[in-house]
Amino acid sequence: MHELTISSDDRGTGYMQKSGFSSLFFGAMIYALLLFVYAPGKTLLEKVQESGELRVLTRNAATTYYIGPHGPTGPEYELVKAFADYLGVQARFVVDENLQSILDKVAAGEAHLAAAGLTVTEDRQKRVRFAPSYQKITQQVVYRKGQKRPRSVKDLVGKNLEVLANSSHAERLAEFRKDFPELKWTESEEIGSSELLTLVAEQVIDYTVADSNEVALIRRFHPDVQVAFSLSSPQELAWAMPRGQDDSLYQAAVDFFKQMQKNGELKRLLARHYDHVRNYDYAGTPTYMRHIQRRLPNYQELFQQAAEKNDLDWRLLAAVGYQESHWNPLAVSPTGVRGLMMLTRVTAAQLGVKKRTDAAQSIQGGARYLRILFDQFADIPEPDRTWLALAAYNVGYGHVKDAQKITKQRGGDPNAWTDVKQSLPLLSKRKWYSKTRHGYARGNEPVRYVENIRSYYDILRWYIDRDAPLRQETKPVLAFSSSVL
Repeated sequence: MHELTISSDDRGTGYMQKSGFSSLFFGAMIYALLLFVYAPGKTLLEKVQESGELRVLTRNAATTYYIGPHGPTGPEYELVKAFADYLGVQARFVVDENLQSILDKVAAGEAHLAAAGLTVTEDRQKRVRFAPSYQKITQQVVYRKGQKRPRSVKDLVGKNLEVLANSSHAERLAEFRKDFPELKWTESEEIGSSELLTLVAEQVIDYTVADSNEVALIRRFHPDVQVAFSLSSPQELAWAMPRGQDDSLYQAAVDFFKQMQKNGELKRLLARHYDHVRNYDYAGTPTYMRHIQRRLPNYQELFQQAAEKNDLDWRLLAAVGYQESHWNPLAVSPTGVRGLMMLTRVTAAQLGVKKRTDAAQSIQGGARYLRILFDQFADIPEPDRTWLALAAYNVGYGHVKDAQKITKQRGGDPNAWTDVKQSLPLLSKRKWYSKTRHGYARGNEPVRYVENIRSYYDILRWYIDRDAPLRQETKPVLAFSSSVL
């Protein structure tokens, strides 16, 4: 390394003549200065890609971001992760439960975007720029079954109504106050929207307002929560991004969503998180909850031991057991399968289960069988691996492989449950099953089977963890400085 030192004696033509290098050096300095002054700076997109990090604000909720059995998940989480992959960077999430805080930080440029189940409203558009919409919802007024159902906004007057602070729900109620000056409500900054739904179920408050997608998910846990009426027409959900002259990152988001729409991945992503709820029998939840309280304690330790031995989530194993027999060790089906985990005679013999109606043997056998199926789908990422293994538990591994092949023939992804479940029912149609290795199967059954187990599992997780609110399970991974952009 060479060091250049210029003293007072060295300055002037004498020194310049001594060293041609000095002329070259000062010329380079001037050129660099001109580049600094006149060359355009890097765009925000370039800065993000250079840093390798996309900074994202979100909320803990079933419709946005939460910690699931396989790590972080949620519709917003998966969308952002796909966008980060599209940009070639990593997504860094910060959880913030206060909507006003989220919007303030985005508007101030303290995050690249907010993916927090944000409804596009006129007031918000004055402060932030919204990316293309990825989903439509309606605002719904909910009440508890058994209480008088409100039919209109007029019926909310004089009642204990609580909504999320600084939410689109509060904005909408403010609009109705023009016609109903006596309409009052409380805005909560301490608890989230799903907790407000819980307060309605527990009759702590009379009503709340929630987005239709969240109501659909939460009603599985609280079947007494009912929709009274819609407070709005369909509204768009979208990411919030900072306003400014540099729209490079925004344009990248526009292109990303165009691609997601075109290739069908956006539809598949939303289906992964919501389709299993559409046909769920909410009326069966009270019975399930009673069985959790009265039957499950008799077998919980057996589920836990079998799950630990076979590297499974015991709650998933228990959900399978409930779908199979409602945790009845003496259950018998018309086709001859029996026991708590409903093993066939052949399968039981292969697993070393001598007495299928013995709860301990049945649970151990069911766990071993499920483990075998998990291993057979080892090359498929979660959570699709789990859903395919569960389908195989119901209809058989061979039939699921046939459905995967049909899925590929139809242009779908054979490793994606959302695509395979569209093909499974085709196994009952001669046009399709005649060309498969394993032939006919009642393909609708494994679809319902898996979707039911998903809900049973979610409800069981919620019941077990209900004293530890979801948002406390996730800690912020990054503390923002006053400006990160």
